[in-house]
Amino acid sequence: MGMLKTGIYVDAENIRMCGGYGMRYDVLMDLASTGNSTLLRANSYLAEDGERTKDDIEYRQKLHRYHDVIRQCGFKVIKKFVKHFVDDEGILTTKANADMDLAIDALLQARNLDRVILLTGDGDFIRLVLALQNMGCRVEVIGFKYVSNDLREAADLYISGYLIPGLLPIGAGSGDNRQRGVPINYNQDRGFGFMRYYSLGREGLTPHSVFFHCSKGVEVNDTLFLDSANIFEFSIVKNPDNNSRTEAWDIHLVNG
Repeated sequence: MGMLKTGIYVDAENIRMCGGYGMRYDVLMDLASTGNSTLLRANSYLAEDGERTKDDIEYRQKLHRYHDVIRQCGFKVIKKFVKHFVDDEGILTTKANADMDLAIDALLQARNLDRVILLTGDGDFIRLVLALQNMGCRVEVIGFKYVSNDLREAADLYISGYLIPGLLPIGAGSGDNRQRGVPINYNQDRGFGFMRYYSLGREGLTPHSVFFHCSKGVEVNDTLFLDSANIFEFSIVKNPDNNSRTEAWDIHLVNG
C-alpha cells in the first residue's frame, strides 16, 4: 500500500469552546504521521479580535505566543478576524466564523490528499465531509464535547479527542498511569466490564482493554457504564488480591 497523503484541518474555536482547551498540536502531528501516512497540509483556523489586539497588549502577546506555538508544531495559522455588529434588537454581537475558509481550503487541497482529519464537533461540516468523500478522500473526525451525531455518522471514522493519548493532557497529580477510555461489555448484574483505551505508537492508535469492577467507580452511577459514548479516566493497577491481575481503578467520568 502506498503512502496515504494526509491533511489536518482544525476548527480551533469550536474545539476550544467544546472541551478541547489546551489541546496539544504536536500530538496531532504525531497522530497524522503514523503508519503509512505522510502529512502534506496542517491548517488551524483561529479567531482574533482585531480591535482588542490593537488596544490590549496582554491579549495581543498571549494570542501571538499561542499562534507561534501552533506554527512551531508545523501548522499554518489561518486567522479570521472577529466582526462586531449591532443586531436587529440593538445588541452588540461578535461573530468570527472560519467555517467557510476551512471548507474551501479543504476542498481545494483535497485534490492532492487521500485522507483528511477534521477537528470539530460542528454539524455544519457534514456537507464538507460528504463532498470530500465523493472526491475519494477518507475523512476522520476528532471532537471532544457536544459533537454532532450526524457528523459522527457521516465520518469514515470518528474518535473522541479524549481517547487519543496526550492530545488533552490529564491533570497533574493524578498518578503516572492515568488513562482515558470507554466502557465495553458491562454486565450490570455482576457489576463488571472492560475499559477500552488506546496507545499511540508508530503504527497509529492501538486499542487495549482492561477489566474493571463498578466498585472502583467512586461516585459513578453504574448505568453510565452501559453507554460506550461515556468517557472515563482511570488508573491501571495490578490487583494484589486477585493474582496481580491488571484492573482499572479510581474511575471517574470525564465528559459528563
